Amino acid sequence: MGETVIPLADLRYAAPVPAIPAQPIAATGLLADALGRPLRDLRISVTDRCNFRCSYCMPKEVFDRDYVFLPQSSLLSFEEITRLARIFVAHGVQKIRLTGGEPLLRRHLEALIAQLAEIRTPEGAPLDITLTTNGSVLAKKARALAAAGLKRVTVSLDGLDDAIFRRMNDVDFPVADVLGGIDAAVAAGLAPIKVNMVVKRGTNEHEIVPMARYFRDRYDGQVVLRFIEYMDVGASNGWRMDEVLPSAQVLERLREHWAMEPLDPTVTGETAERWRYADGRGEIGLISSVTQAFCRDCNRARLSTEGKLFLCLFATQGHDLRTLLRSGASDADITSALAAVWAGRSDRYSELRAGLPADAPAAPGGRRVEMSYIGG
Repeated sequence: MGETVIPLADLRYAAPVPAIPAQPIAATGLLADALGRPLRDLRISVTDRCNFRCSYCMPKEVFDRDYVFLPQSSLLSFEEITRLARIFVAHGVQKIRLTGGEPLLRRHLEALIAQLAEIRTPEGAPLDITLTTNGSVLAKKARALAAAGLKRVTVSLDGLDDAIFRRMNDVDFPVADVLGGIDAAVAAGLAPIKVNMVVKRGTNEHEIVPMARYFRDRYDGQVVLRFIEYMDVGASNGWRMDEVLPSAQVLERLREHWAMEPLDPTVTGETAERWRYADGRGEIGLISSVTQAFCRDCNRARLSTEGKLFLCLFATQGHDLRTLLRSGASDADITSALAAVWAGRSDRYSELRAGLPADAPAAPGGRRVEMSYIGG
């Protein structure tokens, strides 16, 4: 017999295979982790590739033409993703977000969405299926995505100034094409659309008010702009605390132009603090993962494109579900293994980071997984 060759890319985040408990653990929809947090939200990365090279996610210096991405044979098939999704839903997941890399680069993604749209929760409700994209090909795909069963879309956009946007995506991609994609998504019925702006001090903070004005005036509440503090995700973006603009200062800048009123969260575990314009012209969100950690309500799990389960965006270790899938494990076996993994979850990196001195190492506990690998 010939030796099995494992691509180096597969070893980048080597992970143990979860043990199957001796005593089966049935899915009740009420699974809780070690801190009492339920499992409600599953982020699924469908590709580790992206056509942008944003400095805070996939800097060109690291992800250059020689970078080795995962081979097609390593990726979970749509059928494998759907099988795992059914097990996660049985444990309580109600929302699935497809991410990347850039998820719209995965061929025939509409077929996966159609499969996921058929899944029902134990109560018989359809899933909330969403997708995060850089918007580069959204104009071409919006109608097909909606027809397949996608409910909503989130677009990453860090500025309206074309020169700044081209510099931030580092592939000279025009902002007009992303804005066209947002228009197409609205027309396809994927609203309310969320637009995520990562605010990096010294780079794009002067775009805060122009971004707010554009989406407030143009879409009449169909687009929710969310400002995200620049996070220390992964190990390749050179994150520094002095480049973080706290959300409180973002809000101050907005209130210099408009009266703002706070809104209550729509669901438990919501990451964004919500504010609406007092005149009723829509709302904005503030995601303060650096200055106001929200670990205590985090109900999200993340599945990488080749089937590794991560329990935190800042994790250093995953759990290899692909090997379980491809070793012949039954659904009952995987259900039990997943229950045991989640029950042992105690991750709260952002809360712990907040208590560290300013000169503490950026990645206590080991090298963190890259955001481009498991999605945001």
